[in-house]
Amino acid sequence: MHHFRAPHARRFISASLMIGIAFIIFGLSFGVLAVSAGASVLQSCAMSLLIFTGASQMSAVSVIATGGSPASAFGGAVLLAGRNAVYGLAMAPVLRGGSLPSRLLGAQWVIDETTAVVSAETDPATRRTAFWISGAILYACWNLGTLLGALLGSSINPSDFGLDVAFPVMFTAMVASHLRTKQGRRAAIFGAIAAVALAPFMPIGLPILVSAFGMLFGLAPQSQENETAS
Repeated sequence: MHHFRAPHARRFISASLMIGIAFIIFGLSFGVLAVSAGASVLQSCAMSLLIFTGASQMSAVSVIATGGSPASAFGGAVLLAGRNAVYGLAMAPVLRGGSLPSRLLGAQWVIDETTAVVSAETDPATRRTAFWISGAILYACWNLGTLLGALLGSSINPSDFGLDVAFPVMFTAMVASHLRTKQGRRAAIFGAIAAVALAPFMPIGLPILVSAFGMLFGLAPQSQENETAS
């Protein structure tokens, strides 16, 4: 039986809960936007249950809401979701050895935020536990937020209630634990510079994909960094 230390559990649970709060708020914004774009409550909730990729979902309904075609909405959503394939490679060791149903469910939960929570841990057993706990918390929070937003419909404006800040808050919580390491700081700096520099020149979504290459700066083994520091 695998064991992990309580301080580690508190760390990834608190990070998951912090991100989960942002998920509820951001999910609420998505639910409102989806219903405003013409989706029903059932369709909005089904999208979150089956896709569970906030940026792609928000991109798709935004395109539809502004008169874009379903094909362009689908293409943009797939492009934004492409980064999850990279995360899947990183999370493969965490899911390895499980049953087919558990791996299929795990694949659904491989997103930016669960990857960030897991990558802050080094012990394999703790990483596995962190993945499933963070995945369950964030999946529940995202779908709860979507349901609330869809039920409220167009009766609220997300910006009027400050709901538009949920995305920055969520990503701040994601990177906070990684800023303790040299690789994490390098990756964050590269990602920030790339996203800001490319935003005026590239279509929406592409700067984020390019900034994801910042993770390459964090691929060096953590033990090697510790040896260098000592």
